[in-house]
Amino acid sequence: MKPLTTQPAITLGQLMKQFSTEEACKEHLKNLRWPNGVECPRCGNKKVYELKKRPFHWVCKAKDCGGPNGYRFSVIAKTIFENTNYPLTTWFQVIYLMMTSKKGISALQIHRQIGTGDYRTAWYMCHRIRAAMQDGGFAKLMGEVEVDETYIGGKFKNKHVSVRRKGSPGGHGTHNKVAVIGAIARKGNVVAQIIEQVNAETLQGFVRQTVGENVSLVATDEHSGYRKLKKMGIPHESVSHAKGEYVRGNVHTANLDSFWSLLKRGVIGTYHKVSKDYLPLYLAEFSYRHNNRENPNVFNDVIAEC
Repeated sequence: MKPLTTQPAITLGQLMKQFSTEEACKEHLKNLRWPNGVECPRCGNKKVYELKKRPFHWVCKAKDCGGPNGYRFSVIAKTIFENTNYPLTTWFQVIYLMMTSKKGISALQIHRQIGTGDYRTAWYMCHRIRAAMQDGGFAKLMGEVEVDETYIGGKFKNKHVSVRRKGSPGGHGTHNKVAVIGAIARKGNVVAQIIEQVNAETLQGFVRQTVGENVSLVATDEHSGYRKLKKMGIPHESVSHAKGEYVRGNVHTANLDSFWSLLKRGVIGTYHKVSKDYLPLYLAEFSYRHNNRENPNVFNDVIAEC
């Protein structure tokens, strides 16, 4: 089977036709996982033996791997598809729906579309796919980079009266919201993560972690936590939102603001509520979609990461 390389143009119906059987899905997964030949997922041994009576199953007889009887594994071993009751045909549909939904798609909607027996199953599948999208080794951002922080959570005025009484005197602010910081390379990738405290140490540490040495500009708002970036040798410029200044030449955070807006529309309009514990997975999902927005092979890439 030829690899699927036209993800933006293919329809869900075409995908379901191309991967209508478990055998077709397993063959595709095998080719993506092991393009140079099947190898043991436990020890990396390339000398494995196919089990003729069990398609898509192999045995590794490396001395330090499976012992006398060998280590038996299947095409879904050590993937998010292992130990689940749903077939790969369903998993492929869910991955497609998540990758083609700009503002995300809720587990409830997935549950309705694929007909899972329990909503919790769809929720579990979505989170496993989001976990596969997490990038643990991203390249540092180059060129012109925008850095900004935001807060994720419902509007203060919409909270229960008992919560509002414990909030800020003005009835607004960041009470019970989660702080998130992000950096985006203009016409490039975005990185976003939760932070516990919005202070100079945290903000400067994030910039050092995400921005490359040859960056030409780091644009931020007027937050005091960024003031020492120039002393650190980083070409830093800022705009003062408090004074109504949002753009000064090429100094602005408009691209990152657009990403925050899309993320918040997804949280509020699609998911309605996201807990702090699972927010990193949603950040990974939105970041992955943004970073692969021009990648025609993104469907295959997600499956390969699973």
